[in-house]
Amino acid sequence: MMHGFIPSDRYFPYLSWTDIASMPDKENVVIVQPIGAIEQHGAHLPLAVDSAISVAVLGKALDQLDSNIPAYSLPPLYYGKSNEHWHFPGTITLSTQTLLAVLMEVAESIYRAGFRKLVFMNSHGGQPQILEIAARDLRQQYEDFAIFPLFTWRVPTVGAIAQELFTPKELKFGIHAGDVETSLLLSILPDHVKMERAKAEYPLGEPQSGVLSMEGALPFAWMTRDLSKSGVLGDPTTATREKGDRILTALVTGWVQVIEDVYQFSLPTAWKCK
Repeated sequence: MMHGFIPSDRYFPYLSWTDIASMPDKENVVIVQPIGAIEQHGAHLPLAVDSAISVAVLGKALDQLDSNIPAYSLPPLYYGKSNEHWHFPGTITLSTQTLLAVLMEVAESIYRAGFRKLVFMNSHGGQPQILEIAARDLRQQYEDFAIFPLFTWRVPTVGAIAQELFTPKELKFGIHAGDVETSLLLSILPDHVKMERAKAEYPLGEPQSGVLSMEGALPFAWMTRDLSKSGVLGDPTTATREKGDRILTALVTGWVQVIEDVYQFSLPTAWKCK
């Protein structure tokens, strides 16, 4: 089945062109483009981690969403900008220019069909800036097009649960294939997690003093092999399905709220005021 985690009645490709042409109130219909990556996640996780997170969280959120709120998922964009991982076999990466062009052209197609609300739902940490650039350029081009460049993990429902479930060290350094992602994959795709291969590895070579850091307000550019031999940044050996279930619930709850808020959203129009 093409729709996978997405409810079939919320899957955009199952609509016909006449369904779309006759759809009422298209200006407020919420269209979501889930975006992930196909990239290494250590020896214990599949390449599809980020993509699986996007479609699973979105699918469950759409399933719980009020049926009176019109919202549809586009087909997942499985490939992303993953060049930080390209030294590890299996990683597939688009260039910045290619990903930007794909996002722009998908959005333009959605606009041409009459829709005016589009969410870029991204689960890969290597490309938020590209989505933000695309959103700004689309907003400049189409003054009545509301674009939301959102990161799956930033919904407010996750913070408190994460603080409860994961160590401060893991929350700071476990940014790739560590406890958080491994626990979530044990909830989403348990048959594709090989815990016997899980290996903890924290960043090697990161500055230990000063204001610069791997992530944060003052980052430096890095490639994954600069920091990790295994491709893991974190400790997946402590992952459990129970933790994954709780994180998934928090993400889904947050995304139900996001979609509701996007549905209610109106673009600010200060420039129209006299």
